[in-house]
Amino acid sequence: MNTKAIIGLNPELPYAVEEAINRLRINVSFLGSDIRKIMVISSEPNEGKSFIAMNLWKQMASAGEKAILVDADMRKSVMAETYQISREDGKELWGLSHYLSDNKKLEDCILTTDLACGDLLPNTNNIVNPSMLLESNRFSELLDKLAEDYRYVFLDVPPLGLVSDAERIGNICDGAILTVRAGVTPKGIIRSSIAQLERAGCPLLGIVLNRAGAGNGKYYGKYYGKYYGSEYYGK
Repeated sequence: MNTKAIIGLNPELPYAVEEAINRLRINVSFLGSDIRKIMVISSEPNEGKSFIAMNLWKQMASAGEKAILVDADMRKSVMAETYQISREDGKELWGLSHYLSDNKKLEDCILTTDLACGDLLPNTNNIVNPSMLLESNRFSELLDKLAEDYRYVFLDVPPLGLVSDAERIGNICDGAILTVRAGVTPKGIIRSSIAQLERAGCPLLGIVLNRAGAGNGKYYGKYYGKYYGSEYYGK
């Protein structure tokens, strides 16, 4: 039996942002039953991909679709810290790197939540070079197993422009959602990210325009707002 997680920081989103994420959820649900393992990615740090991954997972689980969010950034994970994730029983939090290094069983690492259909696989033990773990059969077999147990497997991975981890992970995913920070991410960088996904054999499922309208404080239906609380890989 999996341990329950406590998510200490789980703020309510403004209505327009909530609705925008909901439309993203609906669009993802139209992709078809073969799309199960979905990588949420960005080109550069601080584009809001972790915010998109977390809230897309929450909305999907709230809608009754069995979903798990995997923190696949094993170099500099921020999810557990940002959302103040801990175990309800107060014991040490284990996650993806513990499982892949063969130190813990999967049921010791997956956490249930207040969402009946939503589970978490966090990462709490950062590794300088996780390439061998990501390239192992254990990782690809894990994703295949999760895809059998859950309708959606969302993976929050490092930015494409920093390390090659995302390309390795993309090769065994069904597709990627690319997060782009409005008015900041250069078009050339976006094109480069799309090319990287193509090289990895990972279909681009769509692009999320994030933080649009943040400068004037307004929120529009197609925008995902400025609500991304943490800094990722520094400024």
